[in-house]
Amino acid sequence: MLARTRLNVAIGVIVAGALGVMPVLAETTATEPLAEVNGDTIAAAEVARGLGTRLSTLEEQIYALKRQELESLIAQRLLAQEAARRGISVAALLDAEVTAKVGLVTEQEIETVYQANKARVRGDETVVRENIRASLQQQKLAVGRERFVGSLRSQSNVVVRLQPPPVVRVAVSTDGAPIRGAAAAPVTLVEFSDFHCPFCNRAQATLKQVLEHYPGKVRLVYRDFPLDRLHPQASQAAEAARCANDQGKFWEYHDVLYTNAPRGASEDLHRYAEQVGLDVPKFDQCVSTGAHRAGVQRDMEEGSRLGVTGTPAFFVNGRPLQGAQPLDTFVRVIEEELRGR
Repeated sequence: MLARTRLNVAIGVIVAGALGVMPVLAETTATEPLAEVNGDTIAAAEVARGLGTRLSTLEEQIYALKRQELESLIAQRLLAQEAARRGISVAALLDAEVTAKVGLVTEQEIETVYQANKARVRGDETVVRENIRASLQQQKLAVGRERFVGSLRSQSNVVVRLQPPPVVRVAVSTDGAPIRGAAAAPVTLVEFSDFHCPFCNRAQATLKQVLEHYPGKVRLVYRDFPLDRLHPQASQAAEAARCANDQGKFWEYHDVLYTNAPRGASEDLHRYAEQVGLDVPKFDQCVSTGAHRAGVQRDMEEGSRLGVTGTPAFFVNGRPLQGAQPLDTFVRVIEEELRGR
């Protein structure tokens, strides 16, 4: 029992330290030895530093999975109760309230999807179009089911007692970093990113939606985390963007880099500078001399200290979010921040 207690205390210390939050108990036990190597002690605080924000990210992922499953069970329960009230099966209920009321997919809808993806599709066109029809019809049914469940929920007393993990914040520097959005916005969204990372590229559309959805309320701060082992030209792209920032055109250059990624050879970077209207000789000198190499490295070191291991990685008012998150995840966290959670 004593050993288990000590283990629980140690885990508490690691979690608290990794999340940047040190309660009283953690403060008094951070130096507690967890191991010794020939008399050289490894303390709990050292383990915590090594874990960074990974534990908090895992807690968020576990919560998201639980919430997703809980929402599914709530929907099933609402449907079962409504079917019982009407004296019919759930299948018959869905047929009456969803299937019968959802319109069929039109030929124009199929044509729109087919033309948008024509260059990537393979196989017989007739088969492809029928697959598109089936997919679109399933999407319509899913939306109809969600709408019906929502109407049942609005008329029911649904109490959700699943608690989210504690809000965790880490101190993330924004000094000197490019900012998009209102400088005095109450929510700061810091992005650690790699211009040649496909997942980072995918996230740009979502970030644009976030800024459009929260004008004056969210500011986006860009930090560099180029993964050279995967993207050999990413560091040079990051340096080039900083050279563009010297001339007040970071975001214009940022957008062109992502649009053309992963093309990032020297001649490409030069062409992008011309495209956004930079003083090209000045830009070329900045890039060739590695004027911002140390700055990119400092961002990398800061990201590693914060537990960033891949890109994109985000911090919303210091709350970590790992990966190319969907819009609703950003909305949930931002809304919590705006409510002062």
